[in-house]
Amino acid sequence: MNVVSLEEEVRLALQKVIDPETSLSVMRMDLIHNIEVTPDGSVSLVFRPSSPMCPMAYSLGNSIKKAVESVRGTSSVEIHVENFNGAAHLESLLRSCERADRKRED
Repeated sequence: MNVVSLEEEVRLALQKVIDPETSLSVMRMDLIHNIEVTPDGSVSLVFRPSSPMCPMAYSLGNSIKKAVESVRGTSSVEIHVENFNGAAHLESLLRSCERADRKRED
């Protein structure tokens, strides 16, 4: 799959991630920025929760990661978190989930 098609598929998958507090997709709420896809299927993006204390940030971060990983052709997902008090912790958790998933596959 080419980079443009993969990016389109990632955007479509993210349209299905719904914030339970607003019933809107994270894309419609403009919480996802700077989606970058490489030819090898690596995807990186920026997740900006709606507030620095967003109670759903951890849940949404996990849902975003799973949605992108579900897209055929993705090889890795890197999520950078901005505008959230627990950004470093959330990023760490999302990275450790990826390592755990890889170990299960091996």
